[in-house]
Amino acid sequence: MVPIHREGYPFIAIFFVASFVLGWIWGPLFYVGLVLTAWCAYFFRDPERVTPINDDLVISPADGVVSHITNLSPPPELELGDKQMLRISVFMNVFNCHVNRTPQRGKILRIVYRSGTFLSAELDKASLDNERNSLVVDSPHGEMAVVQIAGLVARRIVCWAQTGDEMGAGERFGLIRFGSRLDVYLPKGAVPKVAIGQTMIAGESILAAYDGDAIVPVTRVG
Repeated sequence: MVPIHREGYPFIAIFFVASFVLGWIWGPLFYVGLVLTAWCAYFFRDPERVTPINDDLVISPADGVVSHITNLSPPPELELGDKQMLRISVFMNVFNCHVNRTPQRGKILRIVYRSGTFLSAELDKASLDNERNSLVVDSPHGEMAVVQIAGLVARRIVCWAQTGDEMGAGERFGLIRFGSRLDVYLPKGAVPKVAIGQTMIAGESILAAYDGDAIVPVTRVG
């Protein structure tokens, strides 16, 4: 049995109660409601992950598929300057686990929320146009950022990390409800180790590295 994150309890309860209401209207709808309740519980699952611990590795912050790999200037609210940084995007559909994890260890320097539209998170322009919440982290290789981006059906970004927190690689810091995307902005020296379309596992899959010959000496379960 995979644990369910506490953020999902209210939604699961709503879906369960709605199943009885639908069943009262028309019997077969009760079973439709139960299927949707099961999906809701599945959506908010929060499995343990085994994270590679190595300061030269960048770990995927989300389950999903790599949708973009590019070099560009980060959004201005991140205050990371105008120089281009490596950006890797991971798109989450409604069947992925939506608990987000930190890509590298470090201190959270600032957290910036920005309102916006709700375009499909698969679109490249979603990075600038959509509602988003950004964490700027002082990592061992310099300042980097991880950005939670709301998608077409996502309407709530949750972040329980706070400015000043010291985070380890693979630690949970938030989630996005019902479909979304995460962008990771990395400083000079980071080399992507993934391809567009590759499936990622949050807290386990390696997105990029600062040393192609880096050895993974230890792991952490969490």
